[in-house]
Amino acid sequence: MSTAATPGSTPSDPIAPLRRFVAGMTELVDTPRAEAEILARGSALMAELIRDDAWLPDAFAQPHPDRYCQYLLHCDPRERFSVVSFVWGPGQRTPIHDHTVWGIVGVLRGTEHVQRYARDAAGRFVPQGELLVAQRGAIETVSPAIGDVHVVSNPLTDRASISIHVYGGNIGAVRRHSFDADTGAAHDFVSGYSSDVVPNLWDRSAQVRAQA
Repeated sequence: MSTAATPGSTPSDPIAPLRRFVAGMTELVDTPRAEAEILARGSALMAELIRDDAWLPDAFAQPHPDRYCQYLLHCDPRERFSVVSFVWGPGQRTPIHDHTVWGIVGVLRGTEHVQRYARDAAGRFVPQGELLVAQRGAIETVSPAIGDVHVVSNPLTDRASISIHVYGGNIGAVRRHSFDADTGAAHDFVSGYSSDVVPNLWDRSAQVRAQA
């Protein structure tokens, strides 16, 4: 796909990889497709995006001492997908939670532990499969159709880990659920975002001036 053909940022256009990713995802959702195709082709786009980590602005890579952060990088104008950076401080973790929409996750910096969960016969949530140790470059997909209940944590004790997520909706405004492991009880939540600003993808004035 032409929008992802030239990976990497340059000093004159540092955010170019994110712009290409957004353009590629927009092309992908412009045509009705099976979810499996979206996940496969979107994963290829994500692999290109996370080959280089220099494009992520520092403001969207900052950990919080008490909780993980979810920074909005882009939301499709029709809310068909959103792109976020998750920043996990040392030892931070999520509760058991779901997403209710498809998602693609790529580890940009550090390491993440991902443990999937499923209900047992008694309705409790128990670990499903082996713990996934996801290092830089790793990609995971989730959806209600293939399993989207998990816990994510940063096992590192000395630095943050960062992953880039694209979801099939405006994830900060999606009603989701966290779960009590022992009882299976669900608790509604809407995550929102950790910042009320987003990167400026479209100021290419420096490049245009240079071409004059």
